Amino acid sequence: MRKTYIDNIRWITVVLVVIYHVIYMFNGVVTYGVIGPFADTQYQDVYQYIVYPWFMLLLFVVSGMSSRFYLNNHYGKEFLKNRTVKLLVPSTIGLFVFWWIMGYYNMLISGAFESMSAVPKPIFYIIMAVSGTGPLWYIQLLWIYSLILLLVRKVEKDKLYKICEKVNVPVLIALALVIWGAAQILNTPIIVVYRFGIYGAGFFLGYFVFSHDNVMAKLEKWWIVLLLAAFIIGTIFVVTFWGAPYAEHEVLDTFLCNLYSWIAVLAVLSFMKKWGNFNNSFSRFMSKKSWGLYLFHYLPLSMCAWYLHIYTTLPAIVMYLCVGVAAFIGAYAFYEIISRIPVLRWCVCGIKSIK
Repeated sequence: MRKTYIDNIRWITVVLVVIYHVIYMFNGVVTYGVIGPFADTQYQDVYQYIVYPWFMLLLFVVSGMSSRFYLNNHYGKEFLKNRTVKLLVPSTIGLFVFWWIMGYYNMLISGAFESMSAVPKPIFYIIMAVSGTGPLWYIQLLWIYSLILLLVRKVEKDKLYKICEKVNVPVLIALALVIWGAAQILNTPIIVVYRFGIYGAGFFLGYFVFSHDNVMAKLEKWWIVLLLAAFIIGTIFVVTFWGAPYAEHEVLDTFLCNLYSWIAVLAVLSFMKKWGNFNNSFSRFMSKKSWGLYLFHYLPLSMCAWYLHIYTTLPAIVMYLCVGVAAFIGAYAFYEIISRIPVLRWCVCGIKSIK
């Protein structure tokens, strides 16, 4: 049985990701691989500090919960097959079939072509394909965690799962220490998005802890306290690190950052458990299309940002609006077209068949 509040968390978070990438494309803090800032000081960049520490962690927690719900009614082989088609195929085979186009624009924006004129064409194509990974890093990690999960299930045989059913809210808050500890390990040194430790912790906590209805019922009662705590800690975090490279390990590994990340995740889960069970035509549409929006938004976003940057001198607000609209409409258009083409829908979208 699907849980409406989980579906709503997923699509709302994906929308936050899209908005983040629009701001990120013109940010003045992490400037490599983006168009760059409009001015020396950009207060809109604060949005990145507000959402970056927690929104992907939240997606991994929700993915862990969804994995448990799926495995309640399916065998492990079905789970692995489903995850392989949906996650692994688009983020590997899909890179060489379609996502190299995104790699082209990523390299164009970062100025990589200027120093690669002597690289042999086959090697250049491989580099361009890998450069097209973009947001697909999330589904790459998710496939790895799903594979590990099947191995863990064979060992623990729901013993740990049943123990986690007894977890109360103070223990959930104390798990911030686990998140902080996990944030210190298995981080790739250059490509900082691959944070295997913290995202793995989030995924498995979602599976073992938050998939219990009674745990979520306890958490739901604390939604006001957790929202207030997230606001206070988030404000301290933003004030402390404003102007610092928020996406680097010097910031991400700090206890303050990870405390904020975890309390924000708990706040969203509790709030949405209480108020997020709404269901209307818009939410159903967004939920149905959230996968395509996540997969495809960065390509039209990058294309629009690049060409507007090269050929126009539009004001900043107009640039943000144009790029934002392009991200949403372009993502839906790409998804609707490619998901209907037999071979491409499998290797690019992870869709086995049209229902």
